Amino acid sequence: MIPVIPALLGVLLAFLPAPQAQARDRAVVGGRPVDAAEHPWVVALASRDRFGDTRSGQFCGGALVGVRTVITAAHCLSQEVLGVAHAEVDDLHVISGRNDLGEDTGREVKVGKKWINPGYDTGTNAGDIAVLTLDEAMPGGSTITMAGSGDRGYTPGSAAEVYGWGDISGNGDYAPQLRAAEVDMLEDSACARAYPNRSEGAFDKDSMVCAGVAEGGRDACQGDSGGPLVAHGKVVGLVSWGAGCGEEGRPGVYTRVSAVASLVREHSG
Repeated sequence: MIPVIPALLGVLLAFLPAPQAQARDRAVVGGRPVDAAEHPWVVALASRDRFGDTRSGQFCGGALVGVRTVITAAHCLSQEVLGVAHAEVDDLHVISGRNDLGEDTGREVKVGKKWINPGYDTGTNAGDIAVLTLDEAMPGGSTITMAGSGDRGYTPGSAAEVYGWGDISGNGDYAPQLRAAEVDMLEDSACARAYPNRSEGAFDKDSMVCAGVAEGGRDACQGDSGGPLVAHGKVVGLVSWGAGCGEEGRPGVYTRVSAVASLVREHSG
């Protein structure tokens, strides 16, 4: 079993060898370009102080679930990812509607408050959720609904899409434009079989969900942890962890949004 690797970030990844295991900072492989203006609820997390001006400082993704509320992965705000404690990052922004991260289109709003799940387990990857409260409200029509328990989007075999601006090949080829990849929601048992070794993380059906395709080739990869997995018009998952990028038999593992929706509402601004 290939060991888990640390989070690989933003532009820095373009200079590193291709990852060989866990994508704690994942994006879209095997996808297609989509218009960010038509998907304003897909947001990029950005810090130019930490990651430079290239790609607007993007390092993770998120989903706009309220006019001032973004959900993302807890590990995106870890010191492992940011290089410093999150409290030291003064220029954390979210970007909506920006097709090309090298431009200044769309909206860029500063994050005013951060809540990072204290129950997040870095060993198993359970509880990988954070809530960001924005300083300014986004337009009401730019949000997406969180799926609740029993939502049909969780039905195995349902078509879903994962969104991101990151690595499109697993070799550090970062896309400047928002992309989406079509995947299928998978049985919990299939995910448990795919990740039997706890050194890679531990699949928990109550807090996680899997998505992918049997033959591989479409998945999340480096550059977009926290990005949304959407099925039947609702966000059902957030990119969290997995092994490799689009490998056969290695589906992406996502935070199950229905399991954390109450926490999101509790900590929303």
